Amino acid sequence: MSANPLGTPGTGVIVTGGASGIGAGICTALAEVGRPVAVWDRDADGAARVAAQCRDDHGVAAHVVGVDVTDDDALAGAVAPTVAALGPVGGLVHGAGIVAAALDDVIDVGTWDAVLATHLRAYAFAVRAVLPELRAAGAGSAVVGISSIEGLVGHGAIPSYTAAKHGIIGLTRSLAHRLGPEGVRVNAVCPGYIETPMLAPAIANADARTHLEASIPLGRLGVPGDIARVVRFLLSDESSYMNGAAVVVDGGVTATGGQ
Repeated sequence: MSANPLGTPGTGVIVTGGASGIGAGICTALAEVGRPVAVWDRDADGAARVAAQCRDDHGVAAHVVGVDVTDDDALAGAVAPTVAALGPVGGLVHGAGIVAAALDDVIDVGTWDAVLATHLRAYAFAVRAVLPELRAAGAGSAVVGISSIEGLVGHGAIPSYTAAKHGIIGLTRSLAHRLGPEGVRVNAVCPGYIETPMLAPAIANADARTHLEASIPLGRLGVPGDIARVVRFLLSDESSYMNGAAVVVDGGVTATGGQ
């Protein structure tokens, strides 16, 4: 048993989208408390860098899978090698995601399909692929879906992303109801404005960054670690009575009507 309660249970955790941004932060936060991590990402080189850092800095087992989360067969095929590398897997975080603005048409078919497939459909099928391992790992198994404040409010420029993030909260609640009796908890986290490669184009201009920071009651953008520590808590026994929650981590933006 880990000396740090945030590292209990000590089973391995799979993180999709773990090669950068919030996903990479989650891998690091888990490794800090001794949990083995599997970095699943289509950017295999980036995933390898994150895994190496987890191994070298924190001495945990870390496994890499270069996988496109929209490929159901690839998801299913990634599970057995991950278990072979890490041992029992008791956690799954779906952090993979893309965003694209709808500038010329309200609903662009290609954008819609790609965004919904990466965020929402992949969440469902990643859970399906990993569920036998979560059940086998027993008490303390948990899933976290990364939603967004766009899962709570609307954003006219990114309808596909907004719909997908709302869907992640809905699916989280459904899975919490379905899997809770089996001892598998399922929760979601809703990040606000976090300094990641996804947000970078929106804050490349200094004035845009200043304007965005001014909309946040805490007066700053978040960093991946702000989200990662909450996810780590939700995967630990410290949150053993949390199930079906959508935890907002946004510096107070939505609480004060901002968006």
